[in-house]
Amino acid sequence: MKDSAKSKSRLEVSFTELDNMFASAERSVIYKTVVEAVERPLIEKALERTFGNQLKAAKILGIHRNTLKAKISKFGIRPEKWKI
Repeated sequence: MKDSAKSKSRLEVSFTELDNMFASAERSVIYKTVVEAVERPLIEKALERTFGNQLKAAKILGIHRNTLKAKISKFGIRPEKWKI
């Protein structure tokens, strides 16, 4: 399966889960769940593309370096994994 097909498949599953959340008592966590589901892979992809360079990754994402560092810490991401 191609990467774009995998991403679409995961996204479709996520939207199904989101529909289920709207129908259940989990409504109070919908925003946080969706943001984290999108934000973490986005940050990881930027770090991968910049070989772990946080300043460059922050510029790509259009956020301040300190904001990126806070999000990296929040999600427990290890940028050194992409360093060459």
